[in-house]
Amino acid sequence: MSKVVALTGNEAAAEALRQINPDVIAAYPITPQTELMHKYAEFVANGQATTEMVLVESEHSAMSATIGASAAGARAMTATSSQGLALMWEVVNIAASLRLPIVMPVVNRAISGPINIHCDHSDTMGCRDTGWIQLFSEDSQEVYDNCCMAHRIAEHPDVLTPVMVNFDGFIISHTMERLEILEDNEVKNFVGSYKPNYYLLNTKKPVSIGPLDLQDYYFEHRRGQEDGIEKARQVILDISKKYAVLSGRNYSYFEEFMMEDAEVAIICIGSTAGTVKSTVKKLRAMGKKVGLIKIRMYRPFPNEELVAALSKVKAVAVFDRSYGYGNIGGPLFIEVRSALFGAGVSPKDILVNSYLYGLGGRDITERHIAGVYYDLFDNIKAGKVKTMKNYIGLRGEESVELIYNVDSTLVSKS
Repeated sequence: MSKVVALTGNEAAAEALRQINPDVIAAYPITPQTELMHKYAEFVANGQATTEMVLVESEHSAMSATIGASAAGARAMTATSSQGLALMWEVVNIAASLRLPIVMPVVNRAISGPINIHCDHSDTMGCRDTGWIQLFSEDSQEVYDNCCMAHRIAEHPDVLTPVMVNFDGFIISHTMERLEILEDNEVKNFVGSYKPNYYLLNTKKPVSIGPLDLQDYYFEHRRGQEDGIEKARQVILDISKKYAVLSGRNYSYFEEFMMEDAEVAIICIGSTAGTVKSTVKKLRAMGKKVGLIKIRMYRPFPNEELVAALSKVKAVAVFDRSYGYGNIGGPLFIEVRSALFGAGVSPKDILVNSYLYGLGGRDITERHIAGVYYDLFDNIKAGKVKTMKNYIGLRGEESVELIYNVDSTLVSKS
């Protein structure tokens, strides 16, 4: 049975963690993640959680302590943002290579420099090839739900791979929203108990952790990590279906919004999807056949399913909140183009544009998004992509909402 509450994204993550009640959490503060662990420390202090909280001297130490606890057989978690994730990078790779089912909420924030504490996805995208599963959240509800499902995904015997649950800093982490949470016993029963087959404190099955691994087996062990990531595809769907029975909320690899007859579409990640949905509704009321695909599962990437979802679309705009230096577009754009090319889709069949936006917390509005949709329709008329790499709201660059003279009601005056 669900109950309605008002929580920030950080509080929603902390509430899910409290209901899961992991054995060990290693904590170190960094804006905008700090309040998540503050709230959880309050739960522990009040006796609402029995977790052993380990307060460490850095994010590197936080992940190291989490790895040690997980390797010893504990259900272990941590959380971080931005430079903290960057400092963890060495041991983030080790957590994945040891196939430890760690869960880590990541509150997305720009990577320095210059120093910036606001949202973009450069921190998470910097870790996209470390061997972690990556789930993204649009709002506090999805933060809560993804955290509830993450342990079952990570601990599944076919997967045994760590999971990042990502959500936008300040935009979600510090914004109060209405959401539904489950009863404590429902979450506890859904997640279940963690029973690892191999762990350091099991004297009956001794194992070696972190040995030297040179030319003889290193390649094979890396190949084994890929099996866990690939098998996670089906596991994520299966667990989402079970969670839907419990919560009434069903999740897949991505969400399609008004895509049934869409001629043009935007693909994005995170909280921006909410602004795009609002824009789509207004443009639909004007008779524009526009749609949205919001990516939830970024690692593993849903190549085949995404290509199928785009099969009737004539032009696509891929939104990246992270720079892809030295290439046409950002990380998500590269993934989408690769998926289409790998499926034999010609650039003449679907026109694909890259749009970079929101770095360092720069606002994106309905006017911006409407301008992008008009840009896509113009590309269809021209039969080609006019500008491959586009910037939204960047000083010194032409801005789409001004090019198409989009007013506050999203009516094009051009």
